[in-house]
Amino acid sequence: MSTSPQAADRLDQDTTTPEGEPAKRVLLAKPRGYCAGVDRAVITVEKALETYGPPVYVRKEIVHNKHVVETLQERGVIFVEETDEVPEGALVVFSAHGVAPVVHEEAKARNLRTIDATCPLVTKVHKEVNRFARDDYDILLIGHEGHEEVEGTAGEAPDRVQLVDKPEDVDKVNVRDPNKVVWLSQTTLSVDETMERVDQIKDRFPDLQAPPSDDICYATSNRQVAVKAMAAECDLVLVVGSENSSNSKRLVEVALQAGASDSHLIDYADQIEDSWLEGVTTVGVTSGASVPDVLVMQVLDHLSQHGWDGEVEEVTTANEKIQFSLPKELRKDLKENPNAPKGVR
Repeated sequence: MSTSPQAADRLDQDTTTPEGEPAKRVLLAKPRGYCAGVDRAVITVEKALETYGPPVYVRKEIVHNKHVVETLQERGVIFVEETDEVPEGALVVFSAHGVAPVVHEEAKARNLRTIDATCPLVTKVHKEVNRFARDDYDILLIGHEGHEEVEGTAGEAPDRVQLVDKPEDVDKVNVRDPNKVVWLSQTTLSVDETMERVDQIKDRFPDLQAPPSDDICYATSNRQVAVKAMAAECDLVLVVGSENSSNSKRLVEVALQAGASDSHLIDYADQIEDSWLEGVTTVGVTSGASVPDVLVMQVLDHLSQHGWDGEVEEVTTANEKIQFSLPKELRKDLKENPNAPKGVR
């Protein structure tokens, strides 16, 4: 496996203690944590609480992070699975993962006030589905079965979308015209795994068309690149994120594939097992796109208390400056009540 220029520079540095023992190091990936879409969704719920008061209902988890969900629950958010659990006429926020048109129709039928916190990058994929469905394409959606984003995206044109999750799903695809097939993807997948699936589909359908622009979100891709840049140096990579976070789970896989000796997904620092640290010199730390950085800082504190008390080295592969405006349903009311709430940071 080749070594990145950044990694080569670090390997050239003195990595031993005065006693000749290997120096314990922590490499911290950048970018990590909150992406623009997650930040927008969480702030949307916080500002809804501030502007309208509790309770604020949210369909599904606003983002896939245990800490964020529990913190918002403490502040008066009620998470529900479906819109029929929301009292008629109440306010409901749709999560960052997006919803199918039928969900909007159900909310309208119950006279619910809605705020749509769908990530704009997910909305972009929804629009691609609609465009290709209008042009009478068969759409092969690469994603994980049961994931909320996949359900919302497929729901835009259920009669045109077929889900491709595992390799064996490729053989099950049935299209009307092999010359009119396009692939789209869930935004939070592993880039490498997605392209493997695309190559498999192309073996069956050589004229397969690609989306007009990358569907995998910039933040998902950037976090994977940052992990790849440090993984080969790491005896252990700790990924802060929840089990139901697709992009966080992919980071564990990417770390192992890129040369890390071991990698684990954790929600909190106290989940780090002592056995993971035995014989470990270099620890890499990163976090999924729905993780507030306070949880990462707690992991660094935990490592410091267990012998990794030197300077933390940040491995930077990109600087993210993207921001998304809040949902239009909120913006008018916020002009009348501009006080910013205390965030889940």
